Amino acid sequence: MLTILYRGPLASCDYDCGYCPFAKRRDTPEQLRADRAALERFTSWVMAQDTEISVLFTPWGEGLVRSWYREALVRLSWSGNVRRVAIQTNLSCRTGWLADASDRAALWVTYHPTQVPYERFLARVRSLPVRHSVGIVGDPAHLAHARRLRDDLPAETYLWVNAQEGRIYSDAEAAEWTAIDPLFGYSRLPHRSAGLPCRTGETVISVDGDGEVRRCHFIPRVLGNLYDGSYRRSLRPRPCPAAACDCHIGYVHLEPLGLYDVFAGGVLERVPAAWPQVSRSGR
Repeated sequence: MLTILYRGPLASCDYDCGYCPFAKRRDTPEQLRADRAALERFTSWVMAQDTEISVLFTPWGEGLVRSWYREALVRLSWSGNVRRVAIQTNLSCRTGWLADASDRAALWVTYHPTQVPYERFLARVRSLPVRHSVGIVGDPAHLAHARRLRDDLPAETYLWVNAQEGRIYSDAEAAEWTAIDPLFGYSRLPHRSAGLPCRTGETVISVDGDGEVRRCHFIPRVLGNLYDGSYRRSLRPRPCPAAACDCHIGYVHLEPLGLYDVFAGGVLERVPAAWPQVSRSGR
């Protein structure tokens, strides 16, 4: 099976989060048309393959406010060769369209307390008919919001916490976040990755809007192109060339961490296999 992290040209977002460099960026009509064409090309390619594929859309902007991302998620969810299709989203879009998707569709939802009324966000999460996780950035200003959300979400909904970029957490601070997300320990500090075996570049790849294939979003070297098939000859086991990996969509694929066991069946949508009975060690 091949897992693809797709990131097209889309860079615009309807939110204005202070910790995000892409907040309120605007795409021109030409850029939006290019993004739509790139996504439709990618979707058609996936559906034409005779091998099993899983897809995680990781746009810089918010994809689900654009009709073509909603359509792609539904179409891929019904494709016989697609095991899972998921997208990272702020869930600012309407959710009724998800009734047209199969149970292979999933959402990785992030709550941004400064951008959306709490009750509106909670109602949308509760309305979701597809598998999902919900998360928040571990900003101290968000701690009370995270606790409230954990109390109000169903017990079966995993609430993850991403360490805030550049923040060093004391043990006491980390304990507060771990009480909300027992797996926060994986996010707290960057993982030393240089020389460690990683699934990226073998069974996991990153693809951009032009079809250029890289082992992951964080390693710039191009392995080939998706559409001419040149990437295939570069797929093989390989160690990570980076000194460290601090993003979940990267380090989840590091083999020594064992996170494919922790998230078995839910790697793309970030749902632990044993939730809510997951170990509280965080390691």
